[in-house]
Amino acid sequence: MKPDLDGCLDALRRKGLAPDDPVAVVVVGSVTRGWAHAASDFDLYVLTDAPCRMPGARTVAVPLTPDTVTSVDFTDGGRRYEVTYWTDAQVGQMLEKVTWDAFDSDESSLRILTSNEELFLERLSGGVALTGADWLKRRAEQLHDSAYRAFVSTRSLSEADGKVEQALGMLETGDTHSAVLAAKVAFQQATDALLDSHGVYGTHTPKWRARRVQDARLDALPFERYWALETMADFDPQRPEDWVRRTVEFCKDLSLEVEI
Repeated sequence: MKPDLDGCLDALRRKGLAPDDPVAVVVVGSVTRGWAHAASDFDLYVLTDAPCRMPGARTVAVPLTPDTVTSVDFTDGGRRYEVTYWTDAQVGQMLEKVTWDAFDSDESSLRILTSNEELFLERLSGGVALTGADWLKRRAEQLHDSAYRAFVSTRSLSEADGKVEQALGMLETGDTHSAVLAAKVAFQQATDALLDSHGVYGTHTPKWRARRVQDARLDALPFERYWALETMADFDPQRPEDWVRRTVEFCKDLSLEVEI
């Protein structure tokens, strides 16, 4: 169940953390997806035209102009909040990094964004605007039309393929324990690739991978099948190599379902 977001703006104002004329104030993260629990933070993005400096805020470097964002944590009425202040120009620059021209360029990198930038964009499409609904709709549409989905799913797929090869190589050398761990990571990355390709983002929040699989309801990865592999339900300690081979074969099958 999604919690009531009423009061978030009032909390910002009570703490003196609401700029006078924000472009938008957006709630993001697990709260908006109905995944929140008793200890969940309320994550807010505040978008402004000019850099916003708030008392007690910490500064985080980003490869953008301006080259920092600020973030502040506080508690109000029993709720914990984490608020990050971005400029609209910074959002535009992030989206410029993930154009289709950038994706098709031979010089492009699959890691064209930092983790902070990716986290911002993967949360954007599921955000709830407290103010600036038109801004959020426009930016979410730009994200949908960009190559962001292709960037992140291709990267996850490449990483999964690499782990599959490592797992098989480890089996050949008799390093079975490492092969098991590599196969498990390969499965998680292949799962991310499939989910990313359907726009169900969350690579930077792996604790929610099971919820993403549940919500996606993909024929290629039924939740029961995912959970059995994630928990290694059919793992036999006496024959670990069998589990490795089954898992890497399933990873290869999943890779065929990923549409870039």
